[in-house]
Amino acid sequence: MKDYLFTSESVSEGHPDKVADRISDSIVDLYLGAMPEARVAAETMVTTNRIIVAGEVRGPDSVTHDDIERVARQAVRDIGYEQEGFHWKTADFQNYLHEQSADIAMGVDAAGNKDEGAGDQGIMFGYACDETESYMPAPIDYAHRILKSMAEARHSGTAPMLEPDAKSQVTLRYVNGRPVGATSVVVSTQHNAAISQDDLKELVRGHVEGVLPEGWMCPEDEFYVNPTGQFIIGGPDGDAGLTGRKIIVDTYGGAAPHGGGAFSGKDPTKVDRSAAYAARYLAKNVVAAGISSNCTIQLAYAIGVSKPLAVYVDLWGGEHNIDPARLSDVLQQMVNLSPRGIREHLQLNKPIYTRTSSYGHFGRKPTDDGGFSWEKLDLVDALKAEFGL
Repeated sequence: MKDYLFTSESVSEGHPDKVADRISDSIVDLYLGAMPEARVAAETMVTTNRIIVAGEVRGPDSVTHDDIERVARQAVRDIGYEQEGFHWKTADFQNYLHEQSADIAMGVDAAGNKDEGAGDQGIMFGYACDETESYMPAPIDYAHRILKSMAEARHSGTAPMLEPDAKSQVTLRYVNGRPVGATSVVVSTQHNAAISQDDLKELVRGHVEGVLPEGWMCPEDEFYVNPTGQFIIGGPDGDAGLTGRKIIVDTYGGAAPHGGGAFSGKDPTKVDRSAAYAARYLAKNVVAAGISSNCTIQLAYAIGVSKPLAVYVDLWGGEHNIDPARLSDVLQQMVNLSPRGIREHLQLNKPIYTRTSSYGHFGRKPTDDGGFSWEKLDLVDALKAEFGL
């Protein structure tokens, strides 16, 4: 189809599942900050005035129960939860993290002539397109940016009537395969009781219109703000949250395939996370090099095995009749796609993951401290030279 409607949704940092992701990634950063080779698989559940963490870790004894509780509460505080039903200071905290399984460690660790193996079996996908400056699909890009704009206004104090929990949904019309405007926008946001729904709608409108390109705003009867009527009770008090339940929000909004694993709470030996980052890195550089306007890459791994079992490249037809099999070979020559190779190339053994837990793991700007290194475009020149572009 060349002419169609496509919809993606995002959720804010205060959504219950994102609160759980934030806490899990804060624990990852805590351990990696203490020991870059630490192993972490941290799961979090949040509900009314309760935070529960569980999973497995291998790290220094200097990281204590009190440290884990401290970073968990700080994560909730940074989001902005100081509500009767969920408060960073008074919520009950329970920690069930334990030592990593020796069987898993044996398969993953390097030993003798054996290189470091993948932390699990599975498939991972990366995707990029030229619809936006971030090389992300436009619907998820705008859905993220609407909520991020609202969160910035809340944190700055210019919109004190907004509370942390929120969701957005953007439907765009595509003509000849390119987005041309919004046909509907849905935003549900938690708020205090003092603001009317009419005033809230106008407040949200400013953020939506500030994000969408000029002339892209949807018709008035397709602009929905809190369509249930009100949204005062929210966050973990309104609905339980779990790590890893927003994997489509975290990636491409449904515009591309997704592997079986979530990202948050996992150290970079887990290929669910690191290989998905690597696949995005490669796909983004392929599109930025002008090889194709869309690129999907799949990687496959077996637990304990260092080399990828398969590297699949889909150019969606492409514009230059480039052989995807040849491109796959070239990409593997440029980047070592073993778990160790990915971690070293993208420098992933750093405490850089808390910031990934909301508004998407992709489409962000690389930072000086190594954050979002998988968004770099440092392969573009080599790819252009290889394929004569």
